[in-house]
Amino acid sequence: MEKPAASRTTIKIIRSAAIALTAVTALLLGASLAGCDATANALEVVNSAPAIATGAPAPGDAISSLEQLKSVPVKGRAPKTGYTREEFGPAWADVDRNGCDTRDDILARDLSNETFKPGTNNCVVATGTLADKYIGTAINFIRGQDTSSDVQIDHIVPLSDAWQKGAQQLA
Repeated sequence: MEKPAASRTTIKIIRSAAIALTAVTALLLGASLAGCDATANALEVVNSAPAIATGAPAPGDAISSLEQLKSVPVKGRAPKTGYTREEFGPAWADVDRNGCDTRDDILARDLSNETFKPGTNNCVVATGTLADKYIGTAINFIRGQDTSSDVQIDHIVPLSDAWQKGAQQLA
């Protein structure tokens, strides 16, 4: 049985909104890894990107995409059933293949006066200072079991929250 035209249109709008949301999320995640410059250039990237899929808004139509997103109903959390951290891959992978894991890449980017563990090709950050923009203080980073957690690096969207809000359907 074929779906009515209105239903097909609704599906296209929802699919377009989901694609736009995915693109915005990817830009935000990329910005968190690349720094403020990536955030400042996010709209430029969106405008220069090719269309992602049939029925998706034109690349230069970011405003239209955001308007379509407003039509997507916001729902509460789904159960956490089936969630494990492993579903999202290794915690600190070397995603840019430079020989350093993501945590050390971010520490090296965001700390000043950083030092590196000898013999690690300047990958493993040993010490440094974080100028915390949120509380306006400096936090001294010293790698160690009891001290590394003083400088937290986290996802923009917590993985458990993403799972409960639909990420389990992406697999």
